[in-house]
Amino acid sequence: MNPKGNLFFSIGALVCTLAVAACAAPAKPPRLAAADPQTRRTLKAGEIVGGEGRDGAYNWLGIPYAEPPVGDLRWREPQPAKPWPGVFEALKFGPACPQFTSQFGGVRGPKGRIAGDENCLTLNVVSPKIAAPAVPRGDARLPVMVWIHGGANAVGTARQYDGGLLAATQNVIVVTVQYRLGPLGWFRHAALRAFAKNDAERSGNFATLDLILALRWVRDNIDAFGGNPDNVTIFGESAGGRNVYSLLISPPAKGLFQRAIAESGGVYSSTPAEAENLQDAPDPGSVKSSGEIALALVAQEYHLSREAAKAKLAAMPASELNAFLRSRTAAQILLTIPPRRVALYPQLFDDGAVIAAGGWKNLTRDGAWNRVPFLAGTTRDEARLFLFTDPRFVKWRAGFVPQFADEDLFLRVTRYVSRLARVAGADLPAAAMQAQEPDVYVYRFDWDNEPVVSGADLSKMIGAAHGMEVPFVFGHFTLGGSFASFVFTERTRRSREALSQAMQAYWAEFARTGRPGSGQFGALPAWDSFGASRRMMVLNGPDAGWLHMEPNRDTEAGILAELFADPHLTPAQRCELLLTRVYLGWNFSQVDYEARPECKAFPFRIRADL
Repeated sequence: MNPKGNLFFSIGALVCTLAVAACAAPAKPPRLAAADPQTRRTLKAGEIVGGEGRDGAYNWLGIPYAEPPVGDLRWREPQPAKPWPGVFEALKFGPACPQFTSQFGGVRGPKGRIAGDENCLTLNVVSPKIAAPAVPRGDARLPVMVWIHGGANAVGTARQYDGGLLAATQNVIVVTVQYRLGPLGWFRHAALRAFAKNDAERSGNFATLDLILALRWVRDNIDAFGGNPDNVTIFGESAGGRNVYSLLISPPAKGLFQRAIAESGGVYSSTPAEAENLQDAPDPGSVKSSGEIALALVAQEYHLSREAAKAKLAAMPASELNAFLRSRTAAQILLTIPPRRVALYPQLFDDGAVIAAGGWKNLTRDGAWNRVPFLAGTTRDEARLFLFTDPRFVKWRAGFVPQFADEDLFLRVTRYVSRLARVAGADLPAAAMQAQEPDVYVYRFDWDNEPVVSGADLSKMIGAAHGMEVPFVFGHFTLGGSFASFVFTERTRRSREALSQAMQAYWAEFARTGRPGSGQFGALPAWDSFGASRRMMVLNGPDAGWLHMEPNRDTEAGILAELFADPHLTPAQRCELLLTRVYLGWNFSQVDYEARPECKAFPFRIRADL
């Protein structure tokens, strides 16, 4: 393949990589070179030693915060990790949680295979290079930033994100966390509830419970690294941002963090019917509901048709079905549904115990959510990532050179959906929260300086797409592969690095004080609160507008009115856009697309590759 062919193969890789927000991490070695005696720390579970990573930071990798959720502990509330004998050498990452492999993101490998290990509840700690005798104490302790990775809550790992530069340059502690994914992380089924030990287990929100236990670990142990357990910021992107929102409305998470940042997060949750029912039930369930998974496992085990498997399931006592589900391997469970539908797992159930009853509506009620300073935002071109591979908009010449099939339609459609994403993922939650919390801040990420290659303008095809801000937050632009040199060129180095340094300074100052202000060093334009005027910070390079506050006049109703009056779109296109917005979780008000009478006549398909 010629260099241009390699480039465009890499662009396809870029899209897949960004889809799981894997773009923050460089290609890191599987373990640190050697233990450094200056990293020895004493934790609740015992002594630990790490090593020096990149960027002048100390790393402690693969620290278990919970007992392995295997055997009887699968689909249970996670239990704190037991003490270890001797000194734990935290020199290598823990295994990824079970998930489908991909050539470009998450766990790499041939598409459609299962990788990872259920013994995956580990976290990584990164701090500035501070020798053991000089670890900060008391008021000198550092802010702590706990990163929750993205990947549709179905793929991804903590090892993809290197917090070394953020920790070293901003003088913070960075913790990256792994949590159970897909149906191992969120699974509601009557057979499991019958034998649950408490309301938390009955909820089905096992991965949310993992994150809560990880935050308890931080509370109990981060002091040993020089971190302040009373100054913890949770932050995450995409599904990680959605999980940040879920922790804001989680009663057991109250008091475990003091600030929150949601990057391109949505407020999607699943109803009990979606989570549990069969697709052909009177109240239909999801294609990956627990009912569908159980049905597929029974049909496979006993070589039955769908109808015969239904009868078999109906006759199985709860104790037998509970044991049967627990006896299946992670691979058997994941392989019940084709991997192309990786994003369709039901998740985040507002059960009343782990997530407050009423779900996202709690953000509008004082005292009903974990009130903390909050920062949220989206990228300007969120939807381009998801539609870049849609042949209705972009075709691939010779299999690897992208070209617009309909440039105007692509830009028009992605503009509508991206604006709706910003309103739902940032503006509406921010407006709801600021009624009770004055320190609420919103941004829009606009950097789009990708090159034009062989006539393909990547700034239009990708632009400021979903996930593009993550490398700027972490300060690494390798995108996990050599193709990054085609996307982040030498020509844009100055712009990229300037914006990255500014964003890190804003993020760190917010973690330190609850306000991004003028950045940690006071050298940046002041970032004002969202306020009644709905002002947001626009983040761009110094050659394209730089950093400035801008009023955000978009509203959900206004965008939808504009969309449904657009003469350049067909009625079907308008309705499908509405469904896309709902399906991707960018629907704070939880409006069903059928609320538009003109849409009821259109039978829409859920795109299988989302």
